Amino acid sequence: MSWWHDLPADEAFGLENLPYGVADLPGGPRVVVRVADHALDIAGLAERAGMESGRVWDSPSLNAFLDQGPEAWAAARAWLQETLRGTERDDCVATHLHPLADLTLRLPIDVADYVDFYASEHHATNVGRIFRPDSEPLTPNWKHLPIGYHGRSGTIVVSGTDIARPSGQRKAPADPAPTFGPSRRLDIECELGFVVGGASMIGEPVPLDHAWDHIFGVVLLNDWSARDIQAWEYVPLGPFLGKSFATSISAWVVPMAALASARVALPGQDPVPLPYLRGDAAYGLEIACEVDWNGTVVSRPNYRDMYWSPAQMLAHLSVNGASIRSGDLFGSGTISGPEKESRGCFLELTWSGQEPVTLADGSPRTFLEDGDRIVLRASATGANGSRIALGECAGTIRP
Repeated sequence: MSWWHDLPADEAFGLENLPYGVADLPGGPRVVVRVADHALDIAGLAERAGMESGRVWDSPSLNAFLDQGPEAWAAARAWLQETLRGTERDDCVATHLHPLADLTLRLPIDVADYVDFYASEHHATNVGRIFRPDSEPLTPNWKHLPIGYHGRSGTIVVSGTDIARPSGQRKAPADPAPTFGPSRRLDIECELGFVVGGASMIGEPVPLDHAWDHIFGVVLLNDWSARDIQAWEYVPLGPFLGKSFATSISAWVVPMAALASARVALPGQDPVPLPYLRGDAAYGLEIACEVDWNGTVVSRPNYRDMYWSPAQMLAHLSVNGASIRSGDLFGSGTISGPEKESRGCFLELTWSGQEPVTLADGSPRTFLEDGDRIVLRASATGANGSRIALGECAGTIRP
């Protein structure tokens, strides 16, 4: 039965979405594309169709496909949609569809470099008020450039991976000296992660109007953060051990082509950025997110509220001549809006622990306890009024 021809209009992983991932198939890990609650082995499908170019999908990561560039990405998407909408290859499609319930999903990319930005004015303002109550909440450079830090690519894990509570040095303002031990203020950050494809040479910046040619797709990202470790270490060089212990991403990479209908203007940038950060490519995305804490949705941030565009982030990342590679990943920074219920981390949501959140079971929470489970979800409007979902980004805290 060719059930994919009769998907309901509200199917969030329908033919207008077709996100890519990597799954353990009977012949080994391979690139797949998601169709509702199934994964399509596209290497197998391409082989049956006699496509030599399909070899890039016979791989345990998306990196070889990312190397092909935007024309190949568009051609692959068009071929997949045409094949799935037509009837000529229904038998072949059916042969290469696997129920997701029978599969293990892997990290979809071999992460090359990882950078995380700080692109929400609401988040940066709230954090500034919490950490520097007697100073201006935004640092003088914040509205002139997308601020970011370099993370550890080796500790990026796929959704569903348990997160071990990190240990490190902690020192509250009233403590006479630092102590060492497990973080007591473990937090999350609801973000988007942008997957880079194609390489540039050292010394050759990626200009703003070419940035989207290198942004293949988007994942949900949780930048787990140990706030007590972070607060003691971050001056003068910024985040280090408070964030490098783990970053979770969703298993599915939604191609940017699926999000064309989600494009929106930025909220407004004042002062006007320098010329290398100005242009039509500097737009945002309307992607509604939600943060689920042990089964209770505690926040609903929306990516449309972000101050800096993904294209501006990539242009700034490379403007000094830093090269990019397929498999690079850059995070948006915490997605937060103007209302309390749209704050994308618990530091903000509980105002540094002063305003606990009550979960559905009646338990109060400020920061994460052992056994707590966080699930990030997100969706956007797609072509023809469809709904585009990003895969869940989930993690459970263990001691």
